[in-house]
Amino acid sequence: MKRVLYFILMSVLSLGAWAQTDSTEVKKDSIEEGFRFTTVDSVGITRVKNQNKSGTCWAYSTLGFLESEVLRIKGIEVELSPMFVVSKTLIDRATYCVRMYNEPRFAEGGSAYDVIYCMGHYGLVPKSAMFGIRYGWSEADSLPVFNEFRAVTGGYVKGLTGQKKLSPVWKEGLQAIFDTYLGACPERFEYEGKEYTPESFVQWLGLNADDYVSITSYTHHPFYTRFALEVPDNWRMDQMYNVPMEDLMRIIDNAIAKGYTLAWGADVSEIGFTRKGIGVVPDADKGADLTGSDMAKWVGFSQDKKKEELTKKPLPEKTITQQMRQEAYDNWETTDDHGMQIFGTAKDQNGKKYYMVKNSWGTLRSDYKGIWYISEAFMQYKTNDVLVHKNAIPKDIRKKLGI
Repeated sequence: MKRVLYFILMSVLSLGAWAQTDSTEVKKDSIEEGFRFTTVDSVGITRVKNQNKSGTCWAYSTLGFLESEVLRIKGIEVELSPMFVVSKTLIDRATYCVRMYNEPRFAEGGSAYDVIYCMGHYGLVPKSAMFGIRYGWSEADSLPVFNEFRAVTGGYVKGLTGQKKLSPVWKEGLQAIFDTYLGACPERFEYEGKEYTPESFVQWLGLNADDYVSITSYTHHPFYTRFALEVPDNWRMDQMYNVPMEDLMRIIDNAIAKGYTLAWGADVSEIGFTRKGIGVVPDADKGADLTGSDMAKWVGFSQDKKKEELTKKPLPEKTITQQMRQEAYDNWETTDDHGMQIFGTAKDQNGKKYYMVKNSWGTLRSDYKGIWYISEAFMQYKTNDVLVHKNAIPKDIRKKLGI
């Protein structure tokens, strides 16, 4: 009887051991399905911010870039006010739209250059001097919600363009709306016990608007010349330096290696860009082959399901060419969707290169606390432009550009 009980006990223990081993293997396989990243090189950044329900990524991303510049130049951390930049920029944009009879239509979008323009013409202020949204009681409930603000300002500008003659106070009326929703832009303020104007604060930060240049890469204008990229949010007609795709990537890599970050304007509408923190360019036309799915099953998948399958683990990606970039731009497949900050490089579990990018959607909307991992192919394909310190550009490229 004891021998029978012994064998029963040993069988149960063996079964348990097998089950535990099998469970471990399943967990390991599950990990293999995902992405695992190791940082290769990174530059200092400030905390991830949250633009919330506002189309102001251009302000958040470029101010994050400038905050990293202050870290690099002075070794101090500062948090700059997005709403100061938004207020100054959108008043300018509204004025432009009124002069153009609201063509293009007034909107809250912008570019990295708008922040540099604001810095050079109006200055900057810390967030402590202009917190921003005035209808909340704490930072938690004062995240930007632009639904009403967008409707009111858009309606105001549209209404102006229907008048035969404008009154001399129309801009004061619009400024009052901005001040009511965003707070008034301070003319003087105190920061760490000293008084500043927005202009003198920029000087104290060690920033100079003339140090920053925009870079793009398209063939409908000659390389190593400047042109205004034809996208709606480049309404100030920023003259960008045009370089081949290979030089664009060299500039990005050189900047990171030299301790600089970049403000990044990109298209994030692609199937390979996820809300979880990944940006890749898998070949959607070969989705069934790439994912090992049955073709009939693949055809029946929704677009969201296809996206999920193509971005759940590292897969082979398209090889990007200059022609592909141009065709995507010309066919409206590459649009100026979003602004972020490039600050480092990493590799996945297969040794493949990625760029580390700081987003402005808070820390809860991705698997990596507000950081996105962008493949080299995605960076080549979907970069509209980058803003960078001119000293971060390799010397031979600077010479060709005359910088």
